[in-house]
Amino acid sequence: MVRLKTAVLISGRGSNLQALIDACAAPEFPAHIALVLSNRADAQGLARAAKAKIPTRVVPHGEYQTRAAFDAALGRALAEAGVEFVCLAGFMRVLGSEFVNAWRDKLINIHPSLLPEFPGLDTHARALAAGAKQHGCTVHFVRAEVDSGPAIVQAAVRVLPGDTADGLAARVLKAEHQAYPLALRLCAEGRARVVGDRVEIDGKPGPLRFEPVP
Repeated sequence: MVRLKTAVLISGRGSNLQALIDACAAPEFPAHIALVLSNRADAQGLARAAKAKIPTRVVPHGEYQTRAAFDAALGRALAEAGVEFVCLAGFMRVLGSEFVNAWRDKLINIHPSLLPEFPGLDTHARALAAGAKQHGCTVHFVRAEVDSGPAIVQAAVRVLPGDTADGLAARVLKAEHQAYPLALRLCAEGRARVVGDRVEIDGKPGPLRFEPVP
């Protein structure tokens, strides 16, 4: 089996990275992580990658005067590693349109809401303030506009009476750890395809939506 050579871009603790590492450790999983790349040398996720014997690289954004120059350095690092597909997992830099277009339909991200609801930051507090009955996460193909792009997988989490933003966030994070490996599998197996402005899963309109195991 030819496994999809994937890079994971991180900026912090790497909990979603760990979920992807764990999934890719299974011999039958259709992707493997060829590179973990961070814009921060102190990102905790780099240690997770090193423990799993995955190559790492740091491209510090502060060393580049423009976003375009930083994006170009990212592109070179990915090319040198032979990467075919990219997962953003807590990567806290906005990528420019040239980079995004170069990786069109080969670049995915996870966002802590059921997009198109609550794009941007503070999603859990905003969901509670809006009286949402369900919240969750979305794995989607990246487009130049932040938190847009066709959704691949959504995991829906019920909002409980008396929920706090922190409590809801913790449950959504567990859902993320199930949703991201599933989305990567669907992409690596060619089962998730962009048709027009949406994703089809096995030829049927997506996204795939599920309630995660607690």
